[in-house]
Amino acid sequence: MIRIFGILIAVIFFAVGHTASAQDSELLKKAQDGEAEAQFDLSFAYLVGDSVDQNHGESVKWLQKAADQGLLVAQYNLGSAYYHGDGVEQDYAEAVKWWRLAAEQGYALAQNNLGYAYYNGDGVKQDYAEAVRWYRLAAEQGDADAQNNLGIAYASGKGVEQDYAEAVRWWRLAAEQGDALAQYNLGVAYRNGRGVEQDYVEAVKWWQMAAEQGIADAQYNLGYAYHYGEGVEQDYAKAVTWYRAAAIFGSAFAQNKLGDAFYNGKIVEQDYVEAVKWYRLAAEQGDATAQYNLGFAYYNGEGVEQDYAEAVKWWQMAAEQGDETAKQLAEECVRKEYKDC
Repeated sequence: MIRIFGILIAVIFFAVGHTASAQDSELLKKAQDGEAEAQFDLSFAYLVGDSVDQNHGESVKWLQKAADQGLLVAQYNLGSAYYHGDGVEQDYAEAVKWWRLAAEQGYALAQNNLGYAYYNGDGVKQDYAEAVRWYRLAAEQGDADAQNNLGIAYASGKGVEQDYAEAVRWWRLAAEQGDALAQYNLGVAYRNGRGVEQDYVEAVKWWQMAAEQGIADAQYNLGYAYHYGEGVEQDYAKAVTWYRAAAIFGSAFAQNKLGDAFYNGKIVEQDYVEAVKWYRLAAEQGDATAQYNLGFAYYNGEGVEQDYAEAVKWWQMAAEQGDETAKQLAEECVRKEYKDC
């Protein structure tokens, strides 16, 4: 199965100011004298441990001083600190307060984060329309993450009338700036023919870009494309390479697919032990198909010692997620008291 959904990204990063050492006596003096930019630079030095012991609490102290003076980047970073609980107790409402101050003055990064807060209901009442309003303000300033998020709003019809063509327009703007998630989403649009004419080759092009930036779902989809020859010449070795890359990044879909590859021995040499390893990683993340497959491995004693009770355990987990076959197998084995299931 190919992954066909987009991903929202919270751009809750710290913006960087001027490079300066915290041991610079002139910087310290300027910060102590109340110069906002010096206070911000000193805060950043403490944040990253530049020529001073890293101290996030001390970083927030100086960040607060700069933010109180109206320095937009400081207000944005202070909001991010509260959002993450980095150097202060986590407080989404306080994060929103500081992002709003910067956003209302036109700071694009803060506008995008404020949109994200409204989209998810973090620190404010969830309001998709308000999220879209802030995303748009940032997107129109060229912020790639906001453009990606606005595209997702159009694709999902949350806060705005659903419009796949408009979603693609915003994803393309972000993707052309190198935004990996937008590249992935644009690839999905081409693969499914939503908002653009279906084009597997174009889908692969964008997934390749996103995959090379470490987006696990793009790596999985690229593996799938090579596995089944969609948009590229079929190449099992490349399929396994990309499945493995996604699996290492934690994609349960890729872990299960890699388990299938080793179990069936069609695109790699058959190895039941290796199959079980990947099935287990996916199953432990809650993937129902992998739970079923792991149960089957225990049932047959393939890659693990045969254990009907363990098979039932994993089948029951899959059954709880709606897998009817797993449910029937588990019930049958229990009925037979784990003998000759």
